[in-house]
Amino acid sequence: MVTDISSESVAAILPLYLTGVLGLSTISYGFVDALYHGVSALVRIGGGWAADRGGHPKWVALLGYGTSAVARVFLLFSTGLSAIATVVAVDRVGKGLRTAPRDAMIADASADADRGRAFGVHRALDTTGAAIGPLMAFAVLWWIPDGYLTVMVISLGFALLGVALLGLLVPDRSASAPRPARRPATWREVARPALVKLLTLAGVLGLLTVGDGFIYLALLDRGGFAAHWFPLLYVGTNLAYLSLAVPFGRLADRVGKGKVLVAAHVALLGSYLTAAFAWWVTLATALALLLLGMFYAASDGVIAALASRLSADHVRASSIAAAQTVVAVARMASSAVFGVLWFLLGPQAALVAVGAALLLVLPIAFTAASSLDREPTPAP
Repeated sequence: MVTDISSESVAAILPLYLTGVLGLSTISYGFVDALYHGVSALVRIGGGWAADRGGHPKWVALLGYGTSAVARVFLLFSTGLSAIATVVAVDRVGKGLRTAPRDAMIADASADADRGRAFGVHRALDTTGAAIGPLMAFAVLWWIPDGYLTVMVISLGFALLGVALLGLLVPDRSASAPRPARRPATWREVARPALVKLLTLAGVLGLLTVGDGFIYLALLDRGGFAAHWFPLLYVGTNLAYLSLAVPFGRLADRVGKGKVLVAAHVALLGSYLTAAFAWWVTLATALALLLLGMFYAASDGVIAALASRLSADHVRASSIAAAQTVVAVARMASSAVFGVLWFLLGPQAALVAVGAALLLVLPIAFTAASSLDREPTPAP
């Protein structure tokens, strides 16, 4: 939660800062957004693999959180596109290192029947920070119209606090309660057919996932609100996410994690169409934020829970990392391509084009996801 206050306060001002303050094109923003979503993929599997092989996920996660905190320091001195892109890349390397070990610790601490709810609780806490961060950024910019540096200083403070809390208070479960006769992790066991099917499904859906910043910029382009309200769009999405994360996690445990994962993309499609055809901008903005929150609540924790269910205990972190890596790489490609589509076609036509492609894919994805829900859990 604390770390998300740090990261999301900066993420909330970045699209507006790059396009409105620095005057960069949507292609440039698409490049930075691609880095934001995709660089973590370069090290995410490595973080999961290190956690599985060493048996100490806490320390791998701590390295990741520390790396992101260091990136916040350099963000204070970055003013150009290349410098900001470098800092974003380093920050995402830290996220890549920490995500799978952290999720493996959550999975290790919960029973399979309750794992969707456990990840839902985590995402709810995570999203609480993701709502507070943009709200804080909005408050700063409200009182200091050019207070971007102030937001970054506050972000650094929360990042350091997050590192301290993890290092001092969180136990290393595998160190304190190691499993007897722990089997070594191998890629052959990670790449089970069921998990490969999940990775394929996640990759295709990820390619059709447009970054939040583009949707918010499309709503801003409709002229329904002033630019200084922009950070509150992240708050609205995260409040919806926070409210729905646990209910959708419990629903996934009950009806099937794969089905809920695909249903999440129906909500995403709705957000595209709402932003593209925002005749009444105020109502359309509220609806788009609600649909985006539903999308994240029904997908982020659910895909980790599903990957965990489809993997053996001793390769759990690597399996979760593999799923998250595929999603990150796919979204990186999506952001880069969508920035070009926006530049060539405009926001409305670009959103309609991606939405049409997603609509064609959804029936096939639902069939594949239903078969994943019927897959047996591997033996420990």
